[in-house]
Amino acid sequence: MTSSICSPRTDQENAERSIAIFFFENKVDLSVARSSSYHQMIDAVKKCGNGFVGPSAESLKTTWLEKIKSEVSLHSKDIEREWAISGCTIIAETWTDNKSRAVINFFVSSPSRTFFHKSVDASSYYKNTKYLSDLFDSVIQDFGPENVVQIITDNALNCPGLPNHILQNYGSIFVTPCASQCMNGILEDFCKVDWINRCVLQAQVVSRYIYNNSSMLDLMKKFTGGQEIIRSGVTKSVSNFLSLQSMLKQKSRLKHMFNSPEFSTDPVFACKSQTANCVSIIDDNEFWRGVEESVAVSEPFLKVMREVYGGKASVGFIYELMTRAKESIRTYYIMDEIKCKTFLDIVDKKWQNNLHSPLHSAAAFLNPSIQYNPEIKFLGSIKEEFYRVLEKLLPTPESRRDITNQIVLFSSGSGMFGCNIAKEAIDTVSPGIWWEQFGDGAPMLQRVAIRILSQVCSTSTFQRQWSNFQQIHSEKRNKIDKETLNDLLYINYNLKLEKSSKSNSSEVDPLQVDDIDMTSEWAEEAENPSPVQWLDRFGSVLDGDLNTRQFNAAIFGANDSIFNL
Repeated sequence: MTSSICSPRTDQENAERSIAIFFFENKVDLSVARSSSYHQMIDAVKKCGNGFVGPSAESLKTTWLEKIKSEVSLHSKDIEREWAISGCTIIAETWTDNKSRAVINFFVSSPSRTFFHKSVDASSYYKNTKYLSDLFDSVIQDFGPENVVQIITDNALNCPGLPNHILQNYGSIFVTPCASQCMNGILEDFCKVDWINRCVLQAQVVSRYIYNNSSMLDLMKKFTGGQEIIRSGVTKSVSNFLSLQSMLKQKSRLKHMFNSPEFSTDPVFACKSQTANCVSIIDDNEFWRGVEESVAVSEPFLKVMREVYGGKASVGFIYELMTRAKESIRTYYIMDEIKCKTFLDIVDKKWQNNLHSPLHSAAAFLNPSIQYNPEIKFLGSIKEEFYRVLEKLLPTPESRRDITNQIVLFSSGSGMFGCNIAKEAIDTVSPGIWWEQFGDGAPMLQRVAIRILSQVCSTSTFQRQWSNFQQIHSEKRNKIDKETLNDLLYINYNLKLEKSSKSNSSEVDPLQVDDIDMTSEWAEEAENPSPVQWLDRFGSVLDGDLNTRQFNAAIFGANDSIFNL
């Protein structure tokens, strides 16, 4: 034992030890070791060989901060050129906390990618319509009113006068809510249905029993082939349904484990007070029927959420996706009118009150995969809203000249719209690109279609950084520190957005988090769960309540400064 401890380390061990100490001493999130930039850094240092000297704190704060910021800004300038054709969406994410603080973060999104623009402390004027109107006016001017197609706001920005101001002063700009938030709201209300809530609570009893005993966890992984039985998602309700789905997939293995000699004869498990309760749940066919039903009603809306989440230009699909999701509920409950009505009422309330926009109808009408699909039955019902949108975007008779003939040309699939290449491309390219390639015979309608179909439906997708913003907007910081932190935040957000845009993969579930949240109700045994929740870490589908965002203070101390400024 002693000789093993005292034996000289290899160069590899020394290097790994030094990296580990750097992580532990500086409280760096261990998941950083998975990032591509971490591995790029290691590779770059290796290529320098002996004698490499890392940049100093002063160099990082000045020279390299300015260089990286310039690189990011240059990239954003390149993408601005596409706005004249595709238009862009301004995204406003609002964060509030239980101390009446409010921060509004602005992003701009177009087909190439989404960029972080700036963060504004609106605490003093959060409910002041005049101030918020002036703030949004300035942001619109930053991007050019002629380039902005829509502004997406989240539920936290509860200022009815603001949309009215924008609609009255900018005739061609739409104000739409966040689709991801709407889907999350639907799933939250599903979780409140009595039998689904009971099903979730029972499943959590089983998962907590397993995840709070190392022997039980080892046994579970033996029976599941190393697979976890719970999943952490981007919100609490998403986590609930993903975990139920995961447990359903492992149903036979879980039943086998709880009825195996390895479990039933082990005195450690027999002594636990929760054992009998867990066994009864696992053996309860009514419980598993509830799990199966919960998965069946939630999956269509998880699918919608996946499609609109993460910066995709999905505005052309949201109407059809919601229509199909509702139809799946009707089909599943064809023999149970009461349950069918319960879920459809939840969906219709959220859809009509919190999401549906005329822009979604117009986008569906212009989407060739919908327009030319004989199975689609709702085109007639959305035509009126399509024409209203057209009047908004083409406000003068001169701008609408020949537009009716162009609509007929598109609707009938005539000219270039009807060629075989155009038909084949419907399933292989995005609707915006399809119009760019095949819409030349209807130039006015083509311009409108490209601008509408190039837009996103949701706010951004990754970790909120309240502690960073708290430092940026602190009155105690001098102007230089605020400027530096603003630059760091600008770089940090945009590098993450760039990484997100490059890492989109059909094999990765955008709603699932890599690491299981061991402080959630699915894993933590304590009666009062730790304040760290899914809601603290992801911002695209949340209501902005920051009253649980205490992780940094709990782990790092309330006064620890970020970036050591």
